[in-house]
Amino acid sequence: MENFKLTVLKYAESTIGENLVLYGGQKDRIWPISFFLYLIETVNRKILVDAGCNELKGFYLSRFIKPVDLLNKYGLKAEEITDLIITHAHYDHIALAKEFKNAVVYIQKDEYERGKAFLCDNEKAVTFDDFVKVTENITAVKVGGHSIGSSIVEISHENHLYVIAGDEAYSRECILRQIPTGACTNIENSRRFIETYKDSKYTVLYSHDMDVLPAKNGFLRLL
Repeated sequence: MENFKLTVLKYAESTIGENLVLYGGQKDRIWPISFFLYLIETVNRKILVDAGCNELKGFYLSRFIKPVDLLNKYGLKAEEITDLIITHAHYDHIALAKEFKNAVVYIQKDEYERGKAFLCDNEKAVTFDDFVKVTENITAVKVGGHSIGSSIVEISHENHLYVIAGDEAYSRECILRQIPTGACTNIENSRRFIETYKDSKYTVLYSHDMDVLPAKNGFLRLL
């Protein structure tokens, strides 16, 4: 078995206003989005970034497959997930956390207070202030732009840095055009995120950018 795998799993599509994607964007300009989870596999760990949801109030989810069913299609059962990193406590990122009953959950402490009702076993939750190391080369880092404790996941692999952005950026256009996400509670933190991760040493991976896996629902190995 290879020592490291990174796979993106797409379970739905929808649309939102451009004003949520880009700070200063137009509310009546429709922007297509996808819904992704990220799976990191090492020799003895199966780490899922965000839990997903089975429905989302106010959104029509097209091309939908239940995230747990998608994992089964990939070849994993929910109980095989050893670690679950929650980037923030919004419904589409935390709703299904109880499905992963054997996982240690990593979540920023302010997000934990908002999302603890979604967790299966709060005694197994690992909360953090600014960052926590999940493995030697995987770190959850608080940004606090999108929500009070919203976080990203930094991955160091073969002398390269990958960043799972959560909702700190809905689209790669945020980085390319250096425009913070419109869906932010702290614009200064959102701007700081853009300024830091626009650096070419990072490869930013998105939770909602249609271009990550545009053709159909399913999974795609990235590393």
